[in-house]
Amino acid sequence: MAYAGEKLKEWFMWLHEHPETGFSEMETTAKLRRLLEEAGITVLPTGLETGLVARIDGAGPGRCIALRADMDALPVTEETGLPYASRCPGRMHACGHDAHATMVLGAALLLQERRATWRGSVLVVFQPAEELAEGARRVLDTGALRDAELFLGVHVSPGLPVGALGIKPGPAMAAVDRFAITVHGRGTHAAAPHKGVDPIVVQAALVQSLQTIVSRALDPFDTALVSITHVESGNTWNVIPETAFLEGTVRTLDPAVRGRVETLLRTITEQLAASLGARAEVTWYPGPPAVINDAALCRAAEDVARQAGLALATPENTLGGEDFSCYLEGRPGVFIRVGIGDSAPLHHPRFRVNMAILDPTARYLAELAQTLLAPVG
Repeated sequence: MAYAGEKLKEWFMWLHEHPETGFSEMETTAKLRRLLEEAGITVLPTGLETGLVARIDGAGPGRCIALRADMDALPVTEETGLPYASRCPGRMHACGHDAHATMVLGAALLLQERRATWRGSVLVVFQPAEELAEGARRVLDTGALRDAELFLGVHVSPGLPVGALGIKPGPAMAAVDRFAITVHGRGTHAAAPHKGVDPIVVQAALVQSLQTIVSRALDPFDTALVSITHVESGNTWNVIPETAFLEGTVRTLDPAVRGRVETLLRTITEQLAASLGARAEVTWYPGPPAVINDAALCRAAEDVARQAGLALATPENTLGGEDFSCYLEGRPGVFIRVGIGDSAPLHHPRFRVNMAILDPTARYLAELAQTLLAPVG
């Protein structure tokens, strides 16, 4: 199957019409597998139920690079009114993973056609469950990527001009952690608070005090965020409850700051609760680390963009997370933003991708991969 830029639109629309959420991407996997195999590309036997890893070998030995796309959708009801809108009620590609998969598929087909011109190997990763922040680990656990020396990833970006590339060395996405706190007090009648320990008082104090981690305990030049997003306690109006609950998220860009925030959050919570006669338990749920773009790879990516006549734009700073970072633990990589112009935000029911980006970005990714591999001759 020869590469044809117009086919990318057809495949993109099919993927958009058939969204599947994390670890249920059966149809998506089957579709991508079929297209790859029709092009003569080898799909590796990873044992993955959803998602896949394919391998393209060049004309001789050389370095091995990985090109990754995510492929899962979100539990969002689409409101775009597009003629190719989701056919699956309550599910939508509201984060552009259908575009990512399409562009990486196109790059893979181009690399397959050109394999006589370069040396080395390209591992093409179609990853499940990025939105669950679990898919990258699942793919890495297969061992299929052990030979990869560097990783290339891509993500669409509303607000950047259509087709412009945002390439930023250093921190590009944040580490994403979740915390949950249960405060244990002693229940009593609301008319006799002195006979109990009110966990809601502790809960309220924690909502305020945990904000001092960022405002007073960290260097002002560090980037960190602590957001409490869920509080819950009690079930009636005249009883002080036994327990109170709160949870939220921590976002950081630096591993050292990440560790310090966790330590401070635990210390403040436990000591504040104790000072008010209560006890608090902190459960920390570590998510993916920060995406740190390799500076040398960013320079190479920018050079290829200029040679291809593509515009470069400065991506906005974000504390959003991406489990692409899991691939970068011990290996370099670059995560590239692709502008889609005016659109509703990511994860919004009216989010939409401009299909004009598909072919140019696929060609760019193939050219970047070839540049990072050794040419024949």
